[in-house]
Amino acid sequence: MDINRRQFIGVGASALAAGLAGCSSSGGEENTETNTSAGTSQGKTATSTPEDTSYTVSMSPTGDVTLEKPPESVAHYFPDYADMAVALGHGDTINSMGLPSRYHTNHYAELDGVSIDKKSLTKLVGDAGISKEIFYDLDSDLHMIDPQWLIKNNTFGLDAADIEEISEKVSPFFGNTIFRRTDKWHDYRYYTLYDAFEKVAEVHQEQEKFSRLKSFHDQYITDIQTKLPGPNSRPNALLCWQGSNEPETFYPARLSGKGTNKKAFRDVGITDALSGTGIDGLSESNRGTIDYETVLEIDPDSILLRGHEQKTREEFENTVVKFMKNHEVASELRAVKNGKVFRGGPIYPGPLHHLFLVERYATGYFPDTFSGELFDREELASIITS
Repeated sequence: MDINRRQFIGVGASALAAGLAGCSSSGGEENTETNTSAGTSQGKTATSTPEDTSYTVSMSPTGDVTLEKPPESVAHYFPDYADMAVALGHGDTINSMGLPSRYHTNHYAELDGVSIDKKSLTKLVGDAGISKEIFYDLDSDLHMIDPQWLIKNNTFGLDAADIEEISEKVSPFFGNTIFRRTDKWHDYRYYTLYDAFEKVAEVHQEQEKFSRLKSFHDQYITDIQTKLPGPNSRPNALLCWQGSNEPETFYPARLSGKGTNKKAFRDVGITDALSGTGIDGLSESNRGTIDYETVLEIDPDSILLRGHEQKTREEFENTVVKFMKNHEVASELRAVKNGKVFRGGPIYPGPLHHLFLVERYATGYFPDTFSGELFDREELASIITS
């Protein structure tokens, strides 16, 4: 382990312990060095103190983390936080991903000068969960991961003692699970997409760039929402997951959830077809799947199907939608008849991906109002690469 490099990050043991308990506390440690040199002309000893460049960033549940400079190597689990780093121009700091297959990066190809080498990312999740040793091997300057996510997922095989050890011997954890809000263990503060994005900007010391990106987002969403039809003219949608090209059953999800993975739907005014049905979402119960007969009882205006984000719209139409049109029961659905079956987007969309998703759903649901590119790719790319 590079001890000298590791000195520029500090977190107090008390802050870590409090953070793992779901509380936010201070306690970052700072290192100060004093240099002395002998003055040759006056025969005196001059003492100078180097400028303190350290800064502290705080986020629940981990509390305060103090850094002396922006991290150069960061371990990530969630694609949404990775997308934030890319948006801030620090994609080269990302060294890992929980499951790289869930990190969808096709949208970067539309932004000149913006890219990431997914093949270089270390996969954290293996057949036996997540090995503690993998964090030692990565030797990251920071773990941009909510530690409670790792501790509370029993399949990962990590506990609070492991997280504390890694924090003390490698580097701190910093992050908050934001993609959904249905985990009972998440009894600490939630952050919106841009709340969390601002924290990541502080970590990378890119506050000015974040401000420009937020202004870009705010103006874009305002422009979209001022052109949307009235609330009574907006369709509902059944959001569900099924990765098969020939789906027969579906895992339902509540589109009304406040997690960041539903933000694009909220921004274009799509409502939840499961409202009032008594059907819970996949992460809220052990209900399991629903079949076409149940879907037909609901008969949603549209269907948003997750598990196909690796496909283009055309590929999705030629596989999943084609199967549904030829299915005895599915073909009776209003959404299938009206051509309102769409890919449901990724589970972990970050700020850049979100902009493209809003465009996808605005043009897909309201083609008479929206068409083509709805935001300036060149302007966005210039902010990221500046």
